[in-house]
Amino acid sequence: MKAYRTLLKNELKMSLRGMDMVLFAVIMPIVILVILGIVFGQKPAFEGAEYTFLDQSFGALCSIAICAGGVMGLPLVISDYRAKHILKRYQVTPIKPSLVLIVEVSMYVVYSLASLVSLFIIAMCFFGFRMRGSIGLFLVGYLLVIVSMFSIGMMVGGIAKNSKIAGVIASALYFPMLVFSGATLPYEVMPEMMQKVVGILPLTQGIKILKNAALGLPMDNVTGPVIFMLVIAVICSVIGIKGFRWE
Repeated sequence: MKAYRTLLKNELKMSLRGMDMVLFAVIMPIVILVILGIVFGQKPAFEGAEYTFLDQSFGALCSIAICAGGVMGLPLVISDYRAKHILKRYQVTPIKPSLVLIVEVSMYVVYSLASLVSLFIIAMCFFGFRMRGSIGLFLVGYLLVIVSMFSIGMMVGGIAKNSKIAGVIASALYFPMLVFSGATLPYEVMPEMMQKVVGILPLTQGIKILKNAALGLPMDNVTGPVIFMLVIAVICSVIGIKGFRWE
């Protein structure tokens, strides 16, 4: 446990010096939240709606940090550590390489939770956001999205031959999900045909779960997305474990 805490502390320090994850996982969601809050304020999500546009978008905003850490940050770090033989060197030390991977996952979970707390406080204090549904259900959904997105990142980092390939694959997954899943451009304003196309993106399904939980909508409406996210998590985890290379 001491080794875990020490590694996590050191990895967080190095990550904070780079500022990439702070920018993409914490600051960017807040900036989007502020813009939406200023533009839409307390306007209803649609005519006759009992909840505001921001209430509807909160779950999507919370997913940005998960996507940034799990799909972009995690695979790049894993592939980079493999390319630099850092994982190989750990094999001849008392610290197991698997512990390094656990620490990396933990670090991006910390970023995700920091983003979630920051968004909740700012949205509630400055823009009148209210969690209309169960906070417990929202957190369970948030955890499911983390598991699913991080399994994708572990798969990419595990099978990519080097950091360049990992970067190409991660970018091809990250940016479409960031733009078209509803995390930045609201899903509801997209044309119907476009909604059907982007519905195949894992994060789109994850955002549906978070939206229903935040708004207190019937959770039986998201049975399909829950199953979809669990299937993605299982498939990506199996591929990642079987194809993973330490060096």
